[in-house]
Amino acid sequence: MAKKNSGAGLTHLDSSGKARMVDVTAKPATSRTAKAESFIRLSRKTLSLLREGSLPKGNALETARLAGILAAKRTPELIPLCHPLLLTHVDVQAKPRARGVHFLASVSCTGNTGVEMEALTAASVAALSLYDMVKAVEKGAVIETVRLLEKSGGKSGLYRRKD
Repeated sequence: MAKKNSGAGLTHLDSSGKARMVDVTAKPATSRTAKAESFIRLSRKTLSLLREGSLPKGNALETARLAGILAAKRTPELIPLCHPLLLTHVDVQAKPRARGVHFLASVSCTGNTGVEMEALTAASVAALSLYDMVKAVEKGAVIETVRLLEKSGGKSGLYRRKD
């Protein structure tokens, strides 16, 4: 059984310790952006099939890219305490590398809460979708990285990952 928390100082818990969505009504609407990345490690054979367009399920990179865009728009349906946002831009880039595929997700809106979760969700689902597209030829593909690279806007301002 979970220990009851008074919620003092924790934004996503009410006074009785129950999860709640934070009230952002009083926060000013500002321009918000976020970038996140993911990386899926693939074998040389799978990367070769991907580059040749010879995977059994078709255009894997475009499918993964579109899945990431859709995921950003559906983030509040997946992450329980996320606010629905009117996203003004979502982009997911897929770049094959020597050892796998790198995804870069960029999300923007004007609103009173940030878009970090939308960018992270886009990058995550793009990698998951690529796994689905290649699993017929490589079940051992590994999603190695999902992380926030930068965010801007709001009270906390600019954040950029140092590494």
